Amino acid sequence: MQNVSILESTNSVELVDGVVKIIVATDAAGTSLSGDAMAEGADAVQAVNSGEVAAGAILLVGSGSNFCAGGNVRAFASAPERGAYVREVADAFHRFVLELAAATVPVVAGVHGWAAGAGMSLVCHADVAIGGRATKLRPAYPGIGFTPDGGLTWTLPRIVGAARARDILLNDSIINGEEAVRLGLLSRLVGDDIITSEAERLARTFAAGPTSAFAGAKSLLAKSETSTLAQQLEAEATSIAAAADSPTGREGVDAFIEKRRPDFS
Repeated sequence: MQNVSILESTNSVELVDGVVKIIVATDAAGTSLSGDAMAEGADAVQAVNSGEVAAGAILLVGSGSNFCAGGNVRAFASAPERGAYVREVADAFHRFVLELAAATVPVVAGVHGWAAGAGMSLVCHADVAIGGRATKLRPAYPGIGFTPDGGLTWTLPRIVGAARARDILLNDSIINGEEAVRLGLLSRLVGDDIITSEAERLARTFAAGPTSAFAGAKSLLAKSETSTLAQQLEAEATSIAAAADSPTGREGVDAFIEKRRPDFS
């Protein structure tokens, strides 16, 4: 039985229709990254990863005018010891990032408005990121004399290539929605007014789908980064054989033969 108590007292996280929805930024502090959301989100995703909370997808959204405009620079400026404060913020952010990276369920991001700094870092950790023509991504770190965090120097070269990542990070490039899709930073574009609703729809679709197959595919993709082709083929053979014997795999095959919609619940 799922334990949702971990989500009951949070303002940033909710579980709806099998989807853990995390509001990463609000209009408070100019849609900057929410520290509460990072702590509550890390706890929630950890609970999903451990099986304490039963969910089939994770959804990242902002509730203000932007997905996330980056870190709270005003808070940085007012901290008595800036370096110590920024390190504390980075550590909390990175705990959330590590849980997202370990997520066994699909991670969807609804990216409206700006995804700058930490917001861009989060987009790069989504399995599927949905934006619109008005969506804009920007590293933003050089503008305040900072270096990147949130794993951006790890994810970005893997998405766009090392040379393009250097160009984007060093030039603090502003990337519009169409270019972000071309580079692979966003998965698709929809109307700007339906970004969040489309991301929610997709997350619900994932949650109602073959969650064990999604987990297996994500595991294989993660292994591919360090595996040889022969090792990856062996991992795929082992995984697909296990899937064929699983309740999800049996239901999928039987439904196909019987010409009906599979019930993966």
